[in-house]
Amino acid sequence: MNDEEITHLPPPGRLRLAAAAVRSWAAYLFVSLYILIVGPPATLVARALGRGTILFRLGHLGSEAGLRLAGVRYRLSGAERIPGNGPLVYCANHESNLDAPVVFRALYPITPELRVLFKSPLRKIPVLGKAMDLVGFIPVERGHREQSVAAVDAAIEAARRGHSFLIFPEGTRSRTGELLPFKKGGFVLALGAGATVVPLAIEGAREAMVPGSSIILPADITIRVGRPIETGHLTIDDRDTLVGEAVAQITGMLRGQ
Repeated sequence: MNDEEITHLPPPGRLRLAAAAVRSWAAYLFVSLYILIVGPPATLVARALGRGTILFRLGHLGSEAGLRLAGVRYRLSGAERIPGNGPLVYCANHESNLDAPVVFRALYPITPELRVLFKSPLRKIPVLGKAMDLVGFIPVERGHREQSVAAVDAAIEAARRGHSFLIFPEGTRSRTGELLPFKKGGFVLALGAGATVVPLAIEGAREAMVPGSSIILPADITIRVGRPIETGHLTIDDRDTLVGEAVAQITGMLRGQ
């Protein structure tokens, strides 16, 4: 937050922004210390046990605490639509850096060990990168076709073993709220594993954290659940149709349809 930003805001906005900045940095500090203190021993335990359950549980605790410190509240609307069996591929629009932790937390009662296809640079974060590897998150390198194909293949194998994934097919955050073109890798994952695609529409995250800003404004975020799309009867040649259906549903939910 620079002086120019503060100067051009009316007094109530200035105070709100200053308070949000304090809460934001408190949340960042807490999450950073939490990862550095809790992460290493938890990682050792996860390796010894050969499973990442403890890391998922601790990750949810840390995420929830960080969101509360920042004043972010969330709700899942339409949870009853989510199938109770089989691997799922949750497909969401991408509004801000809050999307992943909010969806991760909101889906906890239904899918407590949700995997994520994520941008490979995040693997460089100390402690967190190792933890993401251990719990089965799969990195994708943008612009590196061979690695991206290998990542999708690895995700297909994991989904065939029953694991569910979260994808943000736009690949980057929309700065306008309008959906960006969907990349097809996540849908190839769903088709290859015969997983059900569950469209999600995130509303309110962009207002809480504008792209390019580090300040998190207290806000209510809603994740709406669309109609699940079965893929067991589809083939790889149907990927464009599958993408189109997901785009149509998410667009409709964002427009209140």
